[in-house]
Amino acid sequence: MRVLVVGATGTIGSAIVKALSAHEVIEAAYSHGIRVDISDIESIRQMYQAAGTIDAVISAAGSTRRKPLRELTDEDFAYSIAHKLMGQVNLVRYGLGYLADGGSFTLTSGILGREPILGGEAISMVNLGLEGFARAAAMELPRGIRVNVVSPPWVEETLRELQMEGFRGLPAATVAQAYVRALTSSMTGEVLEP
Repeated sequence: MRVLVVGATGTIGSAIVKALSAHEVIEAAYSHGIRVDISDIESIRQMYQAAGTIDAVISAAGSTRRKPLRELTDEDFAYSIAHKLMGQVNLVRYGLGYLADGGSFTLTSGILGREPILGGEAISMVNLGLEGFARAAAMELPRGIRVNVVSPPWVEETLRELQMEGFRGLPAATVAQAYVRALTSSMTGEVLEP
């Protein structure tokens, strides 16, 4: 199976690449493999042209802005929408022509959609928007194509990097197994919470 992993160099993305060692993995990231900026539609189109026909797309990409609500600007919300929500929505929209019949898209939301934190309004908004998009899109994707979302909890490696003591997380390798399950199952329109 040819699997395009978008965000392949991040903490979760690199764990997904390792977990998919039995498959042909095509790596895409902002600065590695096939170069892509998911906030830019033309960049997404060029990525798909470079990748060619694929069986699946897994996205572990997307950034957001975290600030207290009173400090969040219109630009902060627009950034979060463009770089996480619409970036992944556009991976589906523009990827349909490159995905084989019966293929799948697996997108990434996150725990802040169901367990908000202070300053996480923009993040919670885009995570839940992404989950709603996948549930609705699953009803009308053509040719047996599936779409699911993985909503990771806090990841141990990220917590250590950010020195966020007091939070518990799962290892990235454990989180990656949810993406493998979405890829290899017949489910669609589901949100997996590892």
